[in-house]
Amino acid sequence: MDRLGDLDIFARVAATGSMSQAARDLGLSPPVISKRIKRLEERLGTRLLQRTTRQIALTEAGRGFHERVLAILASVEEAENWVSQRAMLARGPLRVSAPTTFGRLHVAPHLVRFLERYPEISLDLSLTDTFVDVVGDGFDVAIRIADLQDTSLVARKLAPNHRVLCAAPSYLARQGCPDTLADLTRHALLVHNADHWRLEGPEGAVSVPVASRVATNSSEVIREAVIAGMGIALRSTWDVGPELRAGHLVQVLPRYRASHRVAIHAVYPSRRHLPQRTRVFIDFLLELYGPVPSWDQGLVLSA
Repeated sequence: MDRLGDLDIFARVAATGSMSQAARDLGLSPPVISKRIKRLEERLGTRLLQRTTRQIALTEAGRGFHERVLAILASVEEAENWVSQRAMLARGPLRVSAPTTFGRLHVAPHLVRFLERYPEISLDLSLTDTFVDVVGDGFDVAIRIADLQDTSLVARKLAPNHRVLCAAPSYLARQGCPDTLADLTRHALLVHNADHWRLEGPEGAVSVPVASRVATNSSEVIREAVIAGMGIALRSTWDVGPELRAGHLVQVLPRYRASHRVAIHAVYPSRRHLPQRTRVFIDFLLELYGPVPSWDQGLVLSA
């Protein structure tokens, strides 16, 4: 009997929740998939899958078996990679999650170079501003802009994330430039999904209550509003670096910035059995951004 093949089929059915989809993925017919699953359950003497007219779900025994099957298949793949030196080659599908604006500005424009360098990788890039479940949603790597000191995932810092207070010269010409944090109460503030700005300055960490002049669920709307001269915003330099260099925006209260613990990270489930395609993608981003990312070059930033 092809016991390893039965395990592979079971893992595919569990992953897709469908024998028909598993059959398509594996190039087999649905009756063959059903027969192999039945044979596996008979050999084990227990039901692994609960079948209904609408879906297939793992039984309690199936869930425990599934965890062990995945470990077995990963070990087999690792052994095959070692023998055939496939571990030296970056190949296969790569699923990546990234924040919407950051992904559009600082990932998407460089994908052609990455895929030209690694022609055997196919990329699935998902842009979202919510934290995805890297393991549960099947991502190989996610880019996160956050303080990840307590994450259960492996996190590798790709670049710093400098967030500065800024405004358009036209706004400051009309309203004046604040000299202290207290002066912000007299200004139009532009905020996305926050009621406080948590800043670091000469006196250490401070929390500044804020009420936004514009209500929106889009960070990009706040970006356009501050450039248009509608108020003061706290923005990342990866987002407004070109406008700061060109003078379309200027820093306000430059001795204050957002927490230095927030950075741009690549997160992934485990260092063990890290696919080469994931490794080279992370290395590509590290090479791309460098010690001083392009968006920070030419800017005067506080320590």
